[in-house]
Amino acid sequence: MVEEYDVVVIGTGVAGSAIASKCSENGMSVAIIDSRGYGGECPQRGCVPKKVLVSGAKMIDWPVRMAGKGSPVNGKFTIKWNELIEFKRTFTEPVPENIEKWLSSLGIDTYKGHARFLDAYTLDVDRARFLEPYALDVDRAKVKGKYIVVATGAKPVKLGIEGEEHMVTSEQFLELDKLPDEIVFVGGGFISFEFAHVAARAGAKVTILQRTNRVLKGFDPGMVDILVKATKGAGIDVITEKEPVSIERSDKSYLVTSKDGDTFKCGLVVNGAGRMPATDNLGTDLAGISTEKGRIIVNEYMQSISCDHIYAAGDVTGDFKQLTPTATHQAPIVATNIIQGNVEVVDYTGIPSAVFTIPTLASVGIDETHVDKNKHKVVFNDKSTWHSTRYTNHTYSASKIIIDESTGLIAGAHLLGPGAEEVINLFAMAIRLKIPAEKLKTFPYLYPTVSTDIRSML
Repeated sequence: MVEEYDVVVIGTGVAGSAIASKCSENGMSVAIIDSRGYGGECPQRGCVPKKVLVSGAKMIDWPVRMAGKGSPVNGKFTIKWNELIEFKRTFTEPVPENIEKWLSSLGIDTYKGHARFLDAYTLDVDRARFLEPYALDVDRAKVKGKYIVVATGAKPVKLGIEGEEHMVTSEQFLELDKLPDEIVFVGGGFISFEFAHVAARAGAKVTILQRTNRVLKGFDPGMVDILVKATKGAGIDVITEKEPVSIERSDKSYLVTSKDGDTFKCGLVVNGAGRMPATDNLGTDLAGISTEKGRIIVNEYMQSISCDHIYAAGDVTGDFKQLTPTATHQAPIVATNIIQGNVEVVDYTGIPSAVFTIPTLASVGIDETHVDKNKHKVVFNDKSTWHSTRYTNHTYSASKIIIDESTGLIAGAHLLGPGAEEVINLFAMAIRLKIPAEKLKTFPYLYPTVSTDIRSML
């Protein structure tokens, strides 16, 4: 028997859940499917639990940084890892049940299992592949949708190196009950940097290996250079042009060997090389869905370019940056276009991003690699001596603001230091709403705050 719906959504993350709820609230019959606990990556295995760990790292870093300036700490001071992980679980463990109850309360039919296209409109739901034990005794279902939304997110990339099975993912890192003394992160992206800063404050000796000469490629290179100095200052080794080619296990340790023959011994190897759209085993070919390197290719309406009844949202599109703000921006657009027809297009103007290191690096708009010297003015400030930095005795702090001289509008903003993840939202709003730089300079900001610095940054 095939159950038929107006809308079938695959994935219960921030994008899938929002689309399902809006369609249901507008009178459409909706089914939603997930092969894992409801809620998706961000609240269970991504940004939320990560931020809990980062908060723990900041708790340790602050009194150490203020030593000799009123701090009671003198000497070694590290995270109680097991307690922090237990605290993290108070955020993540309630998520699946809460999200499922909320969706069910809206009249949405919830399915647990792995979804795979049988044709362009029909999905097989293999319930036996749902990862919760209580669901293993059921078989499968078939659902059909007038519209289908793919919001299956992303997963760690495969590196294709010998011994890759010995690496753990960021998700597994978040579940470690004990942290090894020595850790190697493979890849120089935001996952490696964020978790490296946490692990270092937990007392681990940490190394980041990046196969190219640049780390954190999605961020302004000049600002990244300053963050790398801060990272090394925290005792983390950042080694570029070092490509791992094999991982060997020996007793309780691992040996990572690079292409040039260097070796790194550690107790844990983490895959921080990035993520790719999770579309394998989805049967996109059977549905006729056009993909490129796994991502579902969509038009400006977030509609598949090959199947006009199929939409996609979130990391699975590989569109713009794989960020929660991107997914939350796409979701209502998808829902609106399903409900009303294609009436709204996606606009990625002013979506900020951040790497939650200590200090944080936050970014929005263009960076220095896209500056036109005939059009843009770049205002850089070393903020290490500014009051907002000195209050907490930070060593590294800077800003780089890019202004379009012909319009006076902000084209890009890059902040490193205390409060960067909050202040960047003001620049993002200014870019999206076209607020001129001069108007930002005249706003009466609360003083003293980091936001007050905006006047001087400009």
